[in-house]
Amino acid sequence: MAETVVSFVSNHLATLLREEGSLLRGLREEVQFIMDELGQMRAFLKVAEPKEDDEPRLQEWIKQVCEAAYDIEDVLDEFVLRFAGHRHHGFCGSLQRILKAIKSLPARHQVASEIQSIKSRIKNISELRRRYQDEFGIDHRVAGSSTMNDSRRYSRDDALLVEEAKLVGIDQPKQHLISKLLEGHDHQLKVISVVGMAGLGKTTLVKKVHEDPKVRKNFPVRAWVTVSQTCDFPKLLRDLIRQLNKSVPQSIESMTTAELKKIVKDILRRVGRYEIVFDDVWDVEFWNEIKFALPEGNYGNRVMLTTRNADVASASCTESQDYVYKMEPLSIEDSWTLFCNKIFKGNHCPAHLMDVAKAVLDKCDGLPLAIVAIGGLLASKDVSRIDEWEKIQHSLGGELEGTGKLERVKRILSLSYNDLPSHLKPCLLYLSIYPEDYLIGCYRLINLWIAERFVEWREGMNIEDVAWGYLGELINRSLIQVTGVFYEGLPNHCRIHDLMREVILIKSREQNMVTVTTGQPMTWPSKEKVRRLAIHSSSNSSNIQYHQQRQFYCFEHLRSFIAVSSTNPFLSKTFLSEVLRSSKLLKVLELGGEEIEETPNEIFNLLHLTYLNLCGTKVERVPRAIGKLQHLEYLNLGNYGFHGFKGPSKLGGLLALQMLNTIDASSGSVIVKEIGKLTQLRVLYITQLRREDGKELCSSLVNLTSLQELSLEPCRWEILPAQGPDAPQFRVVF
Repeated sequence: MAETVVSFVSNHLATLLREEGSLLRGLREEVQFIMDELGQMRAFLKVAEPKEDDEPRLQEWIKQVCEAAYDIEDVLDEFVLRFAGHRHHGFCGSLQRILKAIKSLPARHQVASEIQSIKSRIKNISELRRRYQDEFGIDHRVAGSSTMNDSRRYSRDDALLVEEAKLVGIDQPKQHLISKLLEGHDHQLKVISVVGMAGLGKTTLVKKVHEDPKVRKNFPVRAWVTVSQTCDFPKLLRDLIRQLNKSVPQSIESMTTAELKKIVKDILRRVGRYEIVFDDVWDVEFWNEIKFALPEGNYGNRVMLTTRNADVASASCTESQDYVYKMEPLSIEDSWTLFCNKIFKGNHCPAHLMDVAKAVLDKCDGLPLAIVAIGGLLASKDVSRIDEWEKIQHSLGGELEGTGKLERVKRILSLSYNDLPSHLKPCLLYLSIYPEDYLIGCYRLINLWIAERFVEWREGMNIEDVAWGYLGELINRSLIQVTGVFYEGLPNHCRIHDLMREVILIKSREQNMVTVTTGQPMTWPSKEKVRRLAIHSSSNSSNIQYHQQRQFYCFEHLRSFIAVSSTNPFLSKTFLSEVLRSSKLLKVLELGGEEIEETPNEIFNLLHLTYLNLCGTKVERVPRAIGKLQHLEYLNLGNYGFHGFKGPSKLGGLLALQMLNTIDASSGSVIVKEIGKLTQLRVLYITQLRREDGKELCSSLVNLTSLQELSLEPCRWEILPAQGPDAPQFRVVF
């Protein structure tokens, strides 16, 4: 993680020296010194980062490196904001430059002072590096690893192998639960609770039962509801109603909990025999709330729960026909099968690795999550190098003795994180922006990774393919779970296990990667520098007035602002305006799905903004002022149902734009001509294209030599240029 931050800042410094060198008068030497020292630190970090969990002083040093790198980035971007990008020509231009230079002298002195201060910090950090290098015997010249970290495009075969591996030992409990589900009197409601510690595979087991053909045949009405620890009960009821009923009342968003319960009960009385799963129930209070929305009926209805809490299982299964299934760890035989499936793709373990493999497996205590995680780690090692396997075994050694099973699993997951190549660490930590049990859209996730500069350009590959490769690596290591797949085999949605999320939340806090809040006063960060802020709605969030919260705000260092929910009650217009007004260095603004009716004017002063997502909001047009955002690369204003936005007549001025979704072309040929000026576009979605503008679009497409993906809605494919050697080559999306 730290190495990625340092690498990005080093590249930023190199670009500044190359493109804005004349503006650095008197500071080139200092900037060059900082860049050289960062290069030395980057080499050291490759070896030091995997050791930080065992060496608190190294951990603190790495944190100092990260903070210094972030501060350098702040100073650089503030410098560019003040002095670069305001080129003037002619006599008036010369006069303006003289006046600007006079006015900017104090600001230039401030920048010089800040760079000198950072140079001093870098010297101190470098001195510690040299000391630790000797003390811990770290040689940065052998920083390589046998980890196979070459990114490759995600393979559906790999996903299926992982999925099959997870099913080891599941057949018997699956058939047992199906028989319990189907047996009994038809006039009674029956509750089945599956209870066990985290990592046992409760959700995987119940999902296989839920999707079994016999269950589908016997229960024509079925629903799956993920509850989680931070349950928003009214939202959960609304989701359940949408699953059960195709026609949903328009007023559903404003209904009380009591009204929503009544609707659920009325639907279930009307539909006949039903089976509902409530996954990941944390407390008895939830069951006491939901049970009154579940009618008995005369159809033999069934409810299944998964929970870690035995009290929840007992409270939900109080009738004679109810059943509690206690999930146990895998047997030694099944554990070994799962282990070999994950590492050796079902083949036998080589004889020379047998002892060390069994020793590692013994630490997993039969927990599928731990076995799959450690298997994903070992699968990246060279099977001929027993020393690498022994290193993993020793990392799981004596410190695990006497600790609880959960802590052992967390240790294994933490080890899996530490073993990641440096380019994958920030990508995994970034998932801390999402709430527990959140269904993560993979396409949006990789675009965020790209916007955050986590994805490195590779020769012969486009940046999206590299990002998909990153995601594939994390999936193959079993750190991310695929929950849905596109028709071409790429993952559509994914999630992270609760325990994995706990691990990356801790890591993220330690490295000040992401600050997460639900909007309540006690969850706001202190006056520390907030770099990335993710706002989640919670069941008790409310639209708190800004003046009550002012003391909690410190946004001048903010780089990314991410709202992760729909209709987040905390995201008031006043609060959003204050964030945007205070965050002049903001680069990523993610507001997809929020209740926003017009583009906030403060956005157009965010001159460093590269990513703007207003998809699914009520914004229908953007003003000409968007032309000020000369660094904007990703612009998504597509409403659900392929409704586009009406762009300004000077849209073609956004020369850095690479992704545009979805532009309404109904205003005529002017906007279609503007699209032709966006020569960096790689992804383009157009809606409401008039047939008479087809020829103009063809002319524009000829200029878009980087275009890789095009979508037209409604379909107007007959107007596209014929595919020949000189025709633009791109993928057509239906």
